[in-house]
Amino acid sequence: MALAKVLVADKIHEDGLKLLQEFAEVEVATGLKPEELVERVGDKNVIVVRSATKVTNDVVAAGKQLKIIARAGVGLDNIDVEAAKCRNIKVINAPEAPAVAVAELVFAYMLTFARHILRADSGTKQGKWEKKELMGTELRDKTLGIVGTGHIGQKVGYMGAAFKMNLLFHDIVQNEELAKRTGGKYVDLKTLLQESDYITLHVPLLPETKHIVGNAELKLMKPTAVLINTSRGAIVDEKALIEVLQDKKIGGACLDVYENEPLRESPLFDLPNVILTPHIGASTVEAQREAAIIIAKKIKDTLK
Repeated sequence: MALAKVLVADKIHEDGLKLLQEFAEVEVATGLKPEELVERVGDKNVIVVRSATKVTNDVVAAGKQLKIIARAGVGLDNIDVEAAKCRNIKVINAPEAPAVAVAELVFAYMLTFARHILRADSGTKQGKWEKKELMGTELRDKTLGIVGTGHIGQKVGYMGAAFKMNLLFHDIVQNEELAKRTGGKYVDLKTLLQESDYITLHVPLLPETKHIVGNAELKLMKPTAVLINTSRGAIVDEKALIEVLQDKKIGGACLDVYENEPLRESPLFDLPNVILTPHIGASTVEAQREAAIIIAKKIKDTLK
């Protein structure tokens, strides 16, 4: 039987490539322009992407032999899922792969914010000794609201329990084991927003989740609360968030994702109560290796 032809259009960890090469004919071609991708995909059975490559309707239409579109990561917003569905092409991803990496980033944000690490580092390097000005707070006994309790949200919950935080969850599907093991409870979004000291978002970008946190939701938050978004930028109404941050209606925000990426110009740059990072949630060696291996195994299983 002929080997499946796989096009790897974005860089993935070499361990995942080795696994793919055990059962498929693999072509690695990264950084392709849209028209080049359309040309290359014609005879391929599988295309593997991360976040850079867009699998548009044109790409799907050109892939006459496509059976699988695989995303070595979490979201599917760079893939035309409906076009693939119409062609009976399976779309798979690896949402479990970056769970620890993203969860650890959430706690890095909270600890950095709570202990004024950025200001402390900058000031000390400038010869300042701002010990009295840098009185911080502990995470212990603070309330952490987790919106979305999938793979990543669950990891955040268990870490929060280890920090002795009070946990509130919100999701359309409730994980009773998570609640039982962490002592957390599921509540409606309004309650979570009103009662949490830190709010972290872990939901996919869908029509129903776009701007799930907008002006009305932001106004429900405590004036000291911090919003954390490591999911997708459009989950939050960025314009509304900027306004409440400028007016100091909430304590601050820690953002890894934005409505338009890369973020080149933004009023966010001038705000002292914000921590910004360039979509690095899944950017650990371990997470990228895991994503590549998981997606290779899923491709193999799907081709059977």
